[in-house]
Amino acid sequence: MDKNVISSEKAPAALGPYSAGIKTGNMLFLSGQLGIDPATGKMPEGIEAQAAQSLANIEALLASEGATFDNVVKTTVLLADIADFAKVNEIYASKFTEPYPARSAFQVGALPAGGLVEIEVIAVL
Repeated sequence: MDKNVISSEKAPAALGPYSAGIKTGNMLFLSGQLGIDPATGKMPEGIEAQAAQSLANIEALLASEGATFDNVVKTTVLLADIADFAKVNEIYASKFTEPYPARSAFQVGALPAGGLVEIEVIAVL
C-alpha cells in the first residue's frame, strides 16, 4: 500500500509525530486541524476565527492534492464547548454544499494548544 504525506505551506506543520494528511489510493485522510494561522503559528481569538482558520487549513491541504470541499465525504468536529456548535456550524456550512458529507460533532475535555475547535476530514478524489 502506498502512503504519501500531504502537506502545504498554507497550512501549519504537525504539532507532533504525525502527518497533516495521508493519501492512499484515491483517498485523503487529513488530521484534525486546529485554527492555527500558518503565517504566525498562533491561534486567533474566538471560536468563529478559529473555526474559519481550521477550515482554511483544510482547504489548503485539500488543494495541495487537487481536491476541494466537494471531495469531502466525512468530517469530525471536536469542540472544547458544545455551546459553540451553532457558531461553528454556521461557518462550516459556508464551505460545504449538498450533498453534505457525513459528520460527527462532539465536545471533548480539551484540545491541543488550548484550541476551541478542531476539524478533521476524509476525502475521495
